[in-house]
Amino acid sequence: MNTSLQESDDLFVIAVASEAHVKYAEQISRMLEESAKARGIGIAKRPPEYIAQKMREGKAVIAFHRDGRLAGYSYIETWMHGRYVANSGLIVDPEFRNYGIGKRIKHTIFELSRKKFPNAKIFSITTSHAVMKMNTELGFKPVPFSELPADDEFWQGCSTCKNFDILSRNNRKYCLCTGLQFDPHAERAAAIMKRENRLVVLAFSGGLDTAYCAKFLSTDLELEVHSVVVNTGGFTASELAEIEATAYRLGVKQHVVLDETANYYAKCIKYLIFGNVLKNNTYPLSASAERVFQATALAQYARAIKAGSIAHGSTGLDNDQVRFDIAFNILIPEATILAPIRDHHVSRNQEIEYLKKHGVEYDWTRAQYSLNKGLWGATIGGRETFTSSEWLPEEAFPTRFNAGAPQTVELHFKQGELFGINDALFDDPVQAIQYLEKIAGPYAIGRDLHVDDTTIGIKDRIGFEAAAPLIIIKAHHALEKHALTKWQLYWKDQLANWYGTMLHEGQYLDPVMRNIESFLENAQQNVSGMVSVHLAPYRFQILGVTSPHDLMSPEFSAYNEASHSWTAEDTRGFAKMLANPYTIYYKVNKPNADI
Repeated sequence: MNTSLQESDDLFVIAVASEAHVKYAEQISRMLEESAKARGIGIAKRPPEYIAQKMREGKAVIAFHRDGRLAGYSYIETWMHGRYVANSGLIVDPEFRNYGIGKRIKHTIFELSRKKFPNAKIFSITTSHAVMKMNTELGFKPVPFSELPADDEFWQGCSTCKNFDILSRNNRKYCLCTGLQFDPHAERAAAIMKRENRLVVLAFSGGLDTAYCAKFLSTDLELEVHSVVVNTGGFTASELAEIEATAYRLGVKQHVVLDETANYYAKCIKYLIFGNVLKNNTYPLSASAERVFQATALAQYARAIKAGSIAHGSTGLDNDQVRFDIAFNILIPEATILAPIRDHHVSRNQEIEYLKKHGVEYDWTRAQYSLNKGLWGATIGGRETFTSSEWLPEEAFPTRFNAGAPQTVELHFKQGELFGINDALFDDPVQAIQYLEKIAGPYAIGRDLHVDDTTIGIKDRIGFEAAAPLIIIKAHHALEKHALTKWQLYWKDQLANWYGTMLHEGQYLDPVMRNIESFLENAQQNVSGMVSVHLAPYRFQILGVTSPHDLMSPEFSAYNEASHSWTAEDTRGFAKMLANPYTIYYKVNKPNADI
């Protein structure tokens, strides 16, 4: 029977399946099996329980005739943690064929797949000419089986097909089916390549990830790449020159260096010191703290040159993707955000192979570890950090152990900021931090591994080296314990912990951060003095403090010795009054008191 498209639309209702449709699961299972027999093909069998589960998960589409009869069905399968999606089990009741209902179901399940899994590759393997035609209209392209999921469970789904022997004998390289795939990133790339504005600003460090991005953006997407190093105090002049040479070898159009070190200290590091911020009491936010300042500088540069896109080299499993994307969405919402490694699920080995394929010469031994250096320390990622039990080798750390004899240094603070080390005084705290790093770094102080609960909900492990930051934070904290009151210390700790968490998770631009900064700065009025610190290989020790604001002055009392400010009778009265509310409580509730 033939009918017009309008009549077909009026005759059928297509909806996302739910719990309410589970009662049709057995009927659909029979339809699939009978269709396979009638067509002499090997559609993988799907039991009613499997079909019902897809309905409950909202991963299925169901069609009904307007009189309530079941007309058709299709469902979504996912593989490799959602990287691949298949629209499977497309079936139309024989009574309702030739109404165009199959095409409508196909379009609906395709759109549902894109909504639920926007970054997934959607694939199909089929012998049906009609399905191939529908897929082609939706933008699917023929691909070899090597482009399909490598997941054994996926291929096991073909085991009920009568042609499975052909597939097995050919080591999954080909069968009677045709492989088709829709790649949302290829579609997006094609759209980008058609734009008039082909300028893209790339956050660049010269490491493996950003090297891959520079080559991919300039070669595969044919974009005009402006690579930007945002220096937050981690690069020497020779390193910057080497990075620039690397950028141009990779095909970038323009390379620039933006120095954000002073701004980074004034608007961030200063408050990390004031708050004694250590994530999980371990990590001084060496990399996470600087990302928003790098993103801000990138956004400002991108806007200045009127770039259409802005790119970074984050993976899909780290916090950096969130930090960059949040800042870009706020500061330059008109630009398209590109993250080639995340968006295309590219592994480090694939990055290396891609660069080799394009003739890029690189020190591949350096590619074993990712390194991020800044004023507030360095982070290191590599094979060992992907485990829960292994420690990083000596060669993974950027500073080589080369310490002389142990020594004691004196750190001088003024209202919470470091301005002197021993006899050396500095107008700029940045110089003081760098000077201390040169002294303490060769002792291999400040090395550790941080385990983090990431913004995206997984555990992550990263190595870091931060000699100066850890010494400064601990010395500053020691000074504060002498200069601040109990409740100043308490509330500052609460707010500083929130500040560090918000910063770590990319929410620096929230106005509440400015409120917390005001409190932290106000609390530093009396945090001035000298802290002596002993440095030794792999460790340091706070020896003591000297401050004109020391609240532990012997003028008032000496712990465990005589008091100059109160009598024994004063103490007895104080303790009695302090105990009074609890005395009343236990008199009233004595029968039920659990003590």
